[in-house]
Amino acid sequence: MLNVPSQSFPAPRSQQRVASGGRSKVPLKQGRSLMDWIRLTKSRKDLTGLKGRLIEVTEEELKKHNKKDDCWICIRGFVYNVSPYMEYHPGGEDELMRAAGSDGTELFDQVHRWVNYESMLKECLVGRMAIKPTVLKDYREEEKKVLNGMLPKSQVTDTLAKEGPSYPSYDWFQTDSLVTIAIYTKQKDINLDSIIVDHQNDSFRAETIIKDCLYLIHIGLSHEVQEDFSGLYYRKCQLISKEDVTHDTRLFCLMLPPSTHLQVPIGQHVYLKLSVTGTEIVKPYTPVSGSLLAEFKEPVLPNNKYIYFLIKIYPTGLFTSELDRLQIGDFVSVSSPEGNFKISKFQELEDLFLLAAGTGFTPMVKILNYALTDIPSLRKVKLMFFNKTEDDIIWRSQLEKLAFKDKRLDVEFVLSAPTSEWNGKQGHISPALLSEFLKRNLDKSKVLVCICGPVPFTEQGVR
Repeated sequence: MLNVPSQSFPAPRSQQRVASGGRSKVPLKQGRSLMDWIRLTKSRKDLTGLKGRLIEVTEEELKKHNKKDDCWICIRGFVYNVSPYMEYHPGGEDELMRAAGSDGTELFDQVHRWVNYESMLKECLVGRMAIKPTVLKDYREEEKKVLNGMLPKSQVTDTLAKEGPSYPSYDWFQTDSLVTIAIYTKQKDINLDSIIVDHQNDSFRAETIIKDCLYLIHIGLSHEVQEDFSGLYYRKCQLISKEDVTHDTRLFCLMLPPSTHLQVPIGQHVYLKLSVTGTEIVKPYTPVSGSLLAEFKEPVLPNNKYIYFLIKIYPTGLFTSELDRLQIGDFVSVSSPEGNFKISKFQELEDLFLLAAGTGFTPMVKILNYALTDIPSLRKVKLMFFNKTEDDIIWRSQLEKLAFKDKRLDVEFVLSAPTSEWNGKQGHISPALLSEFLKRNLDKSKVLVCICGPVPFTEQGVR
């Protein structure tokens, strides 16, 4: 048996993967699509039951509205009547009912923090939660213990223990023509994947990933600095090129704003945001490299200014159809990266097994590039790539050339609906296929298994 790491890739909460027992979509009734919901919200129908009034909601009042036909949910201090949305929710009614009559912020963040609920549910807004009166603590006794800002020696140890590890800090230096901001991370070997820099109009942001935390500096350059920087940050990126990869998959190349540095770390994803019929729609995607092989990069574009996506276009899909209609020069909003996959998993790695289905191949692109280039201990990489037909295989030619060029890489294609001419493996993911595929190079070699694809595929693979 293989010692498969407990944290599979992508992460359990990632929108690219739903592990066994996780959230999954349910079939919606006819006429209950996202577009149908948008039409309903624009019909001027009263969706709150309050005839346009906004009220202040107490905890006691919120608790009363806990039934399917009368369901109120609080998200970040705002209360929504989600009963009209029940039949339109991709996760099903039961998923919404988990937060009925209560504060659903934590549950919402666990499942789909990326969703722009303010836009989706703006016609369902009931009002704000009432603010609880707070009892102020009397600090006079504590103040007596502090002399000139210094704590007595007996309290120093306890205070440091409560404060935890020291946080990063920053400083700035200005000349007549230059402002330099220095971030003291207190961590060695910070690489470019750990740094995001945005300068737009009068705002400067620098995000640094330090161990398992994100350190953010946000400075207003000509006005008072804002205090609330919660939520994902988006920057507008320009569509530079769009090319066919398969009959229904495109490679999109977006150019970052001139004063933005963004390199998405391996195993993390971003969110693309578009306005569709006046409503902002957001979807998660994993950026890829421009290609698997250098000779396929024409023209050669600097990695730090461009970001690539392999995206399958669904004819009836609201978001991907709108994305495919974009013209060269149009703009798409791209969020900061998200995900908890750690590159430290590759340390001293000897055997890497990749299981992908369809566009679940996209997270594997950067992993392949990194593994074959930057892991000296690596002995073998095996990719099992599941598709319906030969025409669906993304970058087949590049994968075959890469495997020929680097003998550490083995690629196996598995088709579920092949033609009679197909001589390769057939079927769906199964124990029989995996038992042959998942063989170590050495008995005690360090192994990492990554899996990504549709929900049934990942659930079966994880089991």
